[in-house]
Amino acid sequence: MTSRLGGWVVALLLITGCAHTRATEVAVPDQPYRIGSADVIQVAVWKDADLSRELTVRPDGYISLPIAGEVRANGLTATELEKVLDQKLKPYVQDPRVTVVVKEFNSSRVFVTGEVTHPGVYPMPSRTSLVQAIALAGGFTEFASSDDIVVLRNQGKSSRVRVRYSDLVSSDDSKATFVLEPGDTVVVP
Repeated sequence: MTSRLGGWVVALLLITGCAHTRATEVAVPDQPYRIGSADVIQVAVWKDADLSRELTVRPDGYISLPIAGEVRANGLTATELEKVLDQKLKPYVQDPRVTVVVKEFNSSRVFVTGEVTHPGVYPMPSRTSLVQAIALAGGFTEFASSDDIVVLRNQGKSSRVRVRYSDLVSSDDSKATFVLEPGDTVVVP
């Protein structure tokens, strides 16, 4: 009886398990994440609890840390900020070892509005495409005009980019993606 049950278990595993043997491809960001205003970071100074703390990057791009003072964090990676803080603390702390971790990605976000299921603000900790942002917002409502999407971009100067969703999802070209930038607003009429 036991060998019979064992045979069924093996057969069941073979039937259900073999269909999922392909590795899932995970997208890796092209660039390391750069800290921005409103991001929440954890600064840990090894063996110095008084200097270790959680900080929010101010709108001017700076953080305030005892002894180190005002330090620009905006535009730096966590590793770059670690090096800056290490240098600022060196005259006061023997062999400072600083670790910076981004806990909340509040500066890199995209706004999705209009005829989507869940309009709102969505974080973008890595490279995010228009198709992914629409998926985050729950997809289109039944009244959406998916081929008349407008992306409002304000990177130095304001621009409006019209995008046809059907072009993005029907293309065989793997490079036919529309990558969003932090602060973009996606409007689905």
